[in-house]
Amino acid sequence: MSGRDMSVEYSVSKAARMLEVRDATVLDYIAAGQLPNAYLDPSSGHAYKIPHDDLQLLRQKGARNFDERLRAAAMLWLEQRTSDGADALHTSDLDDFQFEGSPFRLKDTTKGIRKPKELDTALSITTVYRAPGKAAPYRDEVGADGLLRYKWEGDDPDLYTNVGLRNAMERKLPLIWFFGVGASQFQAIFPVYLVAEEPREQQFVLDIDAANNPAVFNAPGVGVEALGPVKQYANRLARVRLHQRVFRSSVLRAYDSRCAVCNLKHAVLLDAAHIIPDREENGIASVQNGLALCKIHHAAFDANILGVSPNLVVHIRDDVLLEVDGPMLKYGLQERHNQKLMSIPANKSEKPSEDFLARTFEKFLAR
Repeated sequence: MSGRDMSVEYSVSKAARMLEVRDATVLDYIAAGQLPNAYLDPSSGHAYKIPHDDLQLLRQKGARNFDERLRAAAMLWLEQRTSDGADALHTSDLDDFQFEGSPFRLKDTTKGIRKPKELDTALSITTVYRAPGKAAPYRDEVGADGLLRYKWEGDDPDLYTNVGLRNAMERKLPLIWFFGVGASQFQAIFPVYLVAEEPREQQFVLDIDAANNPAVFNAPGVGVEALGPVKQYANRLARVRLHQRVFRSSVLRAYDSRCAVCNLKHAVLLDAAHIIPDREENGIASVQNGLALCKIHHAAFDANILGVSPNLVVHIRDDVLLEVDGPMLKYGLQERHNQKLMSIPANKSEKPSEDFLARTFEKFLAR
């Protein structure tokens, strides 16, 4: 490394100040080869020296700022931790997230809006868990345009959390939505975007699919006229995906990730089955309208091969009881006939509705 001009070389700390990043991030850049001419200088205790030209080139390439790096790191971590959004998280799980070598909170512990002190923008929003029997909050907050709404904190538009949301909206930054599916259990929905504000109603307009619909960001107003029928249809599909994730996590949590029929405890092999299908008017998004079922028993339930009576007893269709096949038919279906469900929610308010079971069981008997 002889011949270097030390007057145009910098320490890690000075380089970090120039790039407006932490020291650990500069070390990450070096490890990733983004500062290719950085070297360990024996005369300074084997600390890194970084040429000015390397820093200039990295800045020209657009080194991401703290806010951008944090959001990217948080969403990558959530993808890995939740199987790309399929699994719910306990609040204690969120303590494991670290950003550039230090713990960092993704969700506020007392407020619905997380606006970190290091940022002038909000990072996440939270919808608290609603007990069975109460309307799902996302149903209450859907506008005529098909988009969801998220309320301000309080009624002061200049409260720092509301300003943080407004700043994120104006910069078109992605947020994380922690949606409560049980006590201290949250489904992480990400990325979501704020696409407009409705000050009179003290709320923001939230789109969970805006990244795939850039026109939303550029619409002169948010509403039926601005978005049109195609976008409204896309919004409905996006809400269906949201409903499916939240419903699955809520039901599996209530059943302790066990199949109600056979007690199989492997979440990856389990579904949240609707007792009354969600396409029907009474197919509500409630744990009381759900059963945690393994994929075999879910398919059998939907095909009216397997029924569950209001007293929580499993019934197998008569013709299937007479069949002779392999061990799955014998042990997985036939031997469950006239047996009680093996797993039901511990919370009485989350047990399957007798009325819903009665309606579905009537159809099973009439097959």
